[in-house]
Amino acid sequence: MTAPKRRPLAKRERIAWTRLARTPGVGSLTFHRLVAQYGGADAALDALPHISKRRLVPPSADAVEAELTALEEMDARLLASCEPDYPALLAQIDPCPPLIAVRGDAALFRKPLVAIVGAREASAAGQKLAAQFARDLGEMGFVVVSGLARGIDARVHEATLETGTVAVLAGGLDRPYPPQNLDLHDAICMRGAVIAEAPLGFQARARDFPRRNHIISGVSLGVVVIEAAERSGSLITARAAGEQGREVMAVPGSPLDPRARGSNALLKQGAILVESAADVAEALKATPLSVRSRPPAPLFDRDDDARPGDALVEEVARLLSPTPVHVNDLARLVGAPAGVVAGAVTELEMMGRAATLPGGYAASPGAAFGS
Repeated sequence: MTAPKRRPLAKRERIAWTRLARTPGVGSLTFHRLVAQYGGADAALDALPHISKRRLVPPSADAVEAELTALEEMDARLLASCEPDYPALLAQIDPCPPLIAVRGDAALFRKPLVAIVGAREASAAGQKLAAQFARDLGEMGFVVVSGLARGIDARVHEATLETGTVAVLAGGLDRPYPPQNLDLHDAICMRGAVIAEAPLGFQARARDFPRRNHIISGVSLGVVVIEAAERSGSLITARAAGEQGREVMAVPGSPLDPRARGSNALLKQGAILVESAADVAEALKATPLSVRSRPPAPLFDRDDDARPGDALVEEVARLLSPTPVHVNDLARLVGAPAGVVAGAVTELEMMGRAATLPGGYAASPGAAFGS
């Protein structure tokens, strides 16, 4: 299957695209397979009652129009993955989020973006270093991306309000988190850009932050980690970056500081050691603005897109857990082509037995934006 041609959507198409993307039980993988199979979101919506045995119910056109109106009143808008303003690097993730809501300056997505992430309870030295990295990278022409969290994230956003910063939210565009960063959020909306995949009104839960982390890395040429514990969202972002073909960089820290164990572990695993913004720029110098895509076996190859058998569907179901796993890894485990396994995951999702996530990941139910 091929990705839709990048073009602006007409209003009718945007409503259909949004209805399909907002349908509970239709994740990124299932959305793109349906659009490709039926030739558009309108036709996929028409087929949905039959192929899901009426289990999947899209929101009404009126509800979607109300969301679009609410976004306009916030000076925000929805970008579909087929549209020219959608971040080009994020569109390369296979499959990418079908929709993102954007408030602020979408023109920033056309500049080179680099993510800086790190500990929420960062040291004073770590926060000062993060701000210096961000400020210097901004002066070099980079737009800095982070997740609006306390600590490192907040410092890098503050340091790049003048040169360009992008914040990625785990909840809806009207539900920024944490509360202590609301003023910073408002400043970024005015002078940078804020992205959310979740619909308006959605309050993020702990399990939604990995989705945000995949978008942080997905829009960026590379990710810099400054202070990260051994189990942290920063390491999830770094892992996603590696899987997406982005550069993974880390600042070394004291072995006596638990906040440096994760970033030091990344260096042991082959991340690029950086001590300044100049090191980051050098690491990214050879990285083209259309970076390489991660999957070694594309999810949507035409020659391996046959319908999966019932036995394969059940085998894939047994392998799913609350921990996301990439469809290509599932394919290796079951010994089947990635496209066939992706079809099995789609069937499971439409039966309410799986959830698909950005970047070609799947998990057991409950990992998407449902209640």
